[in-house]
Amino acid sequence: MTFWRNIASLAARRVDDAGCLECPPGLPGEDPAFSTAVTALGAKLAKADGRASAEEFAAFAEVFQPDAGSERDIRRLYDLARQTTRGFESYARRLAKRYSGCPKLLEDVIDGLFHIARADGALTTDELDYLEQVADLFHMSPLTFRRLKAMHMGPAAGDPYLVLQVAHDAPDEAVRLAWREALSENHPDKVLGRGLPAEYVDVANAKSAAINAAYDLITRERRAMLGAV
Repeated sequence: MTFWRNIASLAARRVDDAGCLECPPGLPGEDPAFSTAVTALGAKLAKADGRASAEEFAAFAEVFQPDAGSERDIRRLYDLARQTTRGFESYARRLAKRYSGCPKLLEDVIDGLFHIARADGALTTDELDYLEQVADLFHMSPLTFRRLKAMHMGPAAGDPYLVLQVAHDAPDEAVRLAWREALSENHPDKVLGRGLPAEYVDVANAKSAAINAAYDLITRERRAMLGAV
């Protein structure tokens, strides 16, 4: 039975009944619980901003690619689920428990939800809050969610990770290495060695100050996160 036929077979069930944590073994595409939960999360995301558009279902279908024979039943399940955001936490917890050893798969789900949220041309605050709650229920690191958010929405102005050109969830040692390399690249001696005029030394010094400030901010943020755990 295919991924989408599994969904079709569950379409008549009450979609907010997500209490069962019994999931069959095998690949996600062979897991009815995964199929139902992903469909419900996508549908309830569409309702998070108070409206559910045709573009969002189209985006859902694009991401998860239902086959033609199952699309009617999938649409039925989707339409039932999108009537309310109630119950999304249960679906997110189900996926988190079933796929706790597969963090990349859970990232894929968040990626797909971002794609759906942006389908109508704007990602609202309510939708972003929903995505962040789902990521939290997935036990996803805030830094990992920040990276995924930056990939879909662009990095925020002044983002220290952008300054160092390093992923938000990069290991501490990788951040430190990026900081040292950036400082080395902008050292005044290297600037002059590249044949640039002496006036560029002031530019290099300013960039070095920004690089140090970015590294300091990242370090303080990460220490604060550790203290909050």
